[in-house]
Amino acid sequence: MFRNMVTSLFKYDRIRTTDAKAKELRRWADQLVTLAKRGDLHARRQAMSIIREKEVVHKLFEDAPKRFADVNGGYTRVVKIGFRPGDAASVSLVELVTPEPKKKKKPRRKKKAAPVAETQPSAVTEAAETEAPDADVPVEAAVVDEAVEDTAEAQAPSEASPEDAPVAAVEEPEAAEKKEDK
Repeated sequence: MFRNMVTSLFKYDRIRTTDAKAKELRRWADQLVTLAKRGDLHARRQAMSIIREKEVVHKLFEDAPKRFADVNGGYTRVVKIGFRPGDAASVSLVELVTPEPKKKKKPRRKKKAAPVAETQPSAVTEAAETEAPDADVPVEAAVVDEAVEDTAEAQAPSEASPEDAPVAAVEEPEAAEKKEDK
């Protein structure tokens, strides 16, 4: 009886039966999936001794290693669906579980305040774009040189006391335009 039930389970992926039979069928089905994951000739012959339909065994050995590769055990699910009308026996649905792929958790990064050195080059870039340099150096090269100098100053540790250090003020583009007008 269980040979026919397990054959039907692998053929149709789900069957309806009583609770007691479903619990026992789960043991048979899990054992056959384990054989299919092994996949060698001896395992195939052992499965053929239980499942009498060659097509079902072929389907099982083809699909099970791919379907249940990352799962060890728990290949079936038993869901109670109610009572049978004739004798009021509890009826369950036995089905093969399709495992969901594991989602990779992304490590959460702590939010950090933006360093001052990163914000200054962008302000310098905006200021440099509004002003055209008189030299033969293109605007982009002048902007890069100014940004490198500003970041080098910001990153260099000062040996003098903080009170003696000059405060570097970055001019806004609007302020630069007002100076040019005068």
